[in-house]
Amino acid sequence: MHVTHPPPARSAGDAIAPAGATHPPPPSGTTSATSESGATSASEPSDASLIERSLADPEPFSLIFDRYHERIFRYAAARLGASAAEDVTADTFLAAFDQRHRYDLAHAEARPWLYGIATHLIRRHRRAETRFYRALERSGADDVQPGHADQVIDRMAAGQLHPALARGLAKLSKDDRAALTLIAFARLTYAEAALALGVPPGTVGSRVNRARRRLRAALEAVNDE
Repeated sequence: MHVTHPPPARSAGDAIAPAGATHPPPPSGTTSATSESGATSASEPSDASLIERSLADPEPFSLIFDRYHERIFRYAAARLGASAAEDVTADTFLAAFDQRHRYDLAHAEARPWLYGIATHLIRRHRRAETRFYRALERSGADDVQPGHADQVIDRMAAGQLHPALARGLAKLSKDDRAALTLIAFARLTYAEAALALGVPPGTVGSRVNRARRRLRAALEAVNDE
């Protein structure tokens, strides 16, 4: 699959590779002691260290792929479905490899940077994302117990996407949806989501709060239909 990328930008969220970039090296098969948050054990090299080393020898970048490809795929699949997520995941690491020389080595963990790239790529699939949510909307019972809207929204983090919630997600703006899904699906902190999107943490908070209000209203409206 060929993807035409815009010129690269300095922020993590805008770090998209230009067309014709070479693919990253294949995974070496090495596993790492990376936690759910992305932090590595004391015996493991940091992401920043691996990226810096990969500037002279591409091989260390394969460990970045090993550490994060499953999580990037799960995030993309939660927004687009598995088929499109495969392309987005591959393109995310292609872009990251090509732009590794622009990575801010002051950040030990590359997780927000990678999610930022994936989020920008997902935005190119906005129609596919809307179709995916519409399909989920039709996939099951639509009722929500009165007063339980917040619990339904909170279960997003566990991958439990209620049909009515999918309907609400499809109606959110791209910015609000990106902020909410980075928090709920990718389980980033507000500071990490801000780094991924290239906006202040307060902006992330405002977008997430607005998204939750709109989803809550959509869920509470289900029983009124």
